[in-house]
Amino acid sequence: MATLHSLALSSPLSNSLHNSRSCTVPTSAVHRSSYSSFNGQSLHLPRLRLPKLTQSSRMRIPVVMMVKPAIQFIQGTDELTIPDVRLTKSRDGTNGMAIFKFDQPSVFDSSGEVGDITGLYLIDEEGTLQSVDVSAKFVNGKPSGIEAKYVMRSPREWDRFMRFMERYSNANGLQFIKK
Repeated sequence: MATLHSLALSSPLSNSLHNSRSCTVPTSAVHRSSYSSFNGQSLHLPRLRLPKLTQSSRMRIPVVMMVKPAIQFIQGTDELTIPDVRLTKSRDGTNGMAIFKFDQPSVFDSSGEVGDITGLYLIDEEGTLQSVDVSAKFVNGKPSGIEAKYVMRSPREWDRFMRFMERYSNANGLQFIKK
């Protein structure tokens, strides 16, 4: 019976369900097809009683989605290797750069099956920071590391990057060492 209720609500005749106690679908409103075994007989369904919305249920409550901070080289595939991150910042604080160095990153293990490295993606609950400045290091013809650069051109971008790094470091047990 639940299936019939959901079918009735999704049909164009659902408006008549809400306007009367019960609904009988006339056979003239049913489409007949030579490919269907449906013979177009009338269907009688009782009116559904849906709970009324109260003022408190109409209030919009913000939903915060918590996303584990991650670094990706292939979208959808998290990098498991923890990088060495070096930060530089101009004296006036208007721009800066983060240099990520990955030794033996896990992306090399799965890149053949999953896809190509398309950039550096720093993902957290605020969104995604991305850079295409990614280079691989090879030793004896085999990939051994990745170096990626993320450039910040304003104090706002710097602050956003630092929020990402704080979340990423807390999730992965990293610490900041000032040199």
